[in-house]
Amino acid sequence: MDALLAVRARGITKCFGDVVALDDVDLDVTQGQIHGLVGPNGAGKTTLLGLLLGLAVADSGQLEILGSSAGRALAAGDGVAGFVDGPGLYPSLTARQNLAALAALRGRDARTAGVDDVLDQVGLTDVADDRARGFSLGMRQRLGLAAALLTRPRLLVLDEPSNGLDPAGKKHVHGVLNRLAADGTCVVLSSHRMDDLEALCSDVTILATGRVVFSGPLGKLAAENRELDYRLLTSDPHAARLLAAETAGIHLVDDAGARRDGERLVVRALVPALDELVVRLVRAGIALRELAPVVSPLEAAFLALTEQQEAVR
Repeated sequence: MDALLAVRARGITKCFGDVVALDDVDLDVTQGQIHGLVGPNGAGKTTLLGLLLGLAVADSGQLEILGSSAGRALAAGDGVAGFVDGPGLYPSLTARQNLAALAALRGRDARTAGVDDVLDQVGLTDVADDRARGFSLGMRQRLGLAAALLTRPRLLVLDEPSNGLDPAGKKHVHGVLNRLAADGTCVVLSSHRMDDLEALCSDVTILATGRVVFSGPLGKLAAENRELDYRLLTSDPHAARLLAAETAGIHLVDDAGARRDGERLVVRALVPALDELVVRLVRAGIALRELAPVVSPLEAAFLALTEQQEAVR
């Protein structure tokens, strides 16, 4: 296995009865990378996360994790931690007691296991002695992350880690994950929140009906996929509209929001054509005050690729 790969999957297939959850899946995830899994409900994301955590084994194919062949029930000492379908917690215990119990199950003393340190990392120090049954969804997610961090994992596997988090909590968790990646930990996470994935992930894998329909850098989605709609705000909307209409590869979009606004322009284009329009605007002395996709490249690719896959079923 490549020394830089934390996960290497080749031809992974997993069935549950007559249901094919994963169909010939290939996946490479490097160390120090935050890698996102995207897909509609039933695409196979949870099954793949479960295989990475050793909660199940593939029916066929090869799966190597941290340089070793994967099997059922990976031990904490194997350097893999995380949760699927939400963290498992003891509701009647406090946050600190939950982590101390997990440490004890692994033969470690809570005082030396780093319980207080991981509570501080995820921002739960102030509620460390509150019972978990009273925690919000976001607080439970953070406590689950703290439990995973107790093992100092080299591969961290998370299912919807931003579920229930308010903006401050999400920013805090994002900071934790970015620091882990910077220190060399590989993070694989699934989410339905495209904004979270775009903020965190360098690479993504899009699954549809158990198959990989895209895997690679986020930037590649915008560069090689279909035209996207972009909203532009300029210092001279009328002149910008005329220039856009004259630029090859630029299509004006009749957007209701832009019509009401009066100042914004919506165009549909590939990236090279959009670049040309920006150059022409600058040369004409028209200030570009805002340029943003109406729908993010990841969301647009997700919708297009998964719809294509559904159409060929």
